[in-house]
Amino acid sequence: MTEQSHSPDELRSRLTWVREEVAKAVVGQDAAVTSVIIALLVRGHVLLEGVPGVAKTLLVRSMSASLGLRTARVQFTPDLMPGDVTGSLVYDSTTGDFSFREGPVFTNLLLADEINRTPPKTQASLLEAMEERQVSVDGAGRSLPDPFLVAATQNPVEYEGTYPLPEAQLDRFLLKVELALPERVQEVEVLRRHAAGFDPSDLAAAGVQPVAEAADVLAARKSVAQVQIAPEVVGYIVDLARATRSAPSFQLGVSPRGATALMNSAKAWAWLSGREYVTPDDVKALALPALRHRVALTPEAAMDGAGADDVLRGILTTTPVPR
Repeated sequence: MTEQSHSPDELRSRLTWVREEVAKAVVGQDAAVTSVIIALLVRGHVLLEGVPGVAKTLLVRSMSASLGLRTARVQFTPDLMPGDVTGSLVYDSTTGDFSFREGPVFTNLLLADEINRTPPKTQASLLEAMEERQVSVDGAGRSLPDPFLVAATQNPVEYEGTYPLPEAQLDRFLLKVELALPERVQEVEVLRRHAAGFDPSDLAAAGVQPVAEAADVLAARKSVAQVQIAPEVVGYIVDLARATRSAPSFQLGVSPRGATALMNSAKAWAWLSGREYVTPDDVKALALPALRHRVALTPEAAMDGAGADDVLRGILTTTPVPR
């Protein structure tokens, strides 16, 4: 790959093409696609929430195909064990030794499908991998490939047979994206494609091709790291985080980790938008997906029908914006 291909403009173009490739298989859901790209750029992870049938799994598979990344999929079920995800020691009867057999987590993009359908013990098996990019077995740490991203899907928590993710695990996700049901025109397009023979299991037939690769992601990260953020904008992010801690409707506010996640996400969004600096509008654009899963409503607010997004929008409205 030439040095020219690593220029910021070329890298941005390649990642824009990724969106176009995904659109060949997935109708709408542009915000979710952008969120996965942002997470890749800042070494984060993404939680995709939506009712069954809104193309959560198809979106992640299409992203993987267009990026040319190694991908593994784990279907989280009630009987899934931690070793089924991370790997385990296997006894070799011929040598009398134990050897480590890698689990599906040893990949670039791990699709953790329906992560909230497995018990907390197995959910927690991803904590070290998501935070430290390694897996420890029998006291030995084994590094994961780079880039490494967990794209987890989950059904809304009120659905039967789900195990809500604990706060510590939710906090490991850079962004939480809620996939809504499609608009009528989008749903018509989905049915039109299926009527024309679209097969979700055959992305190549849909025309989805790799237009970027791991080296592009790694090079783009260096460029994103150079994006500038003014002290006033940093202060704005801190003010938003602190406002969630004092909001009467929240019993749990955003931690400094959450504020850092919002800052890094805003830097990636600014870079994708072709700028070398972060604006308050960048912060606002990423505030909901970066913060919604890091707060918890009080029982009274939940009974009154309030939603985390509603409270966060109110905080965005009332928090002074730097000029």
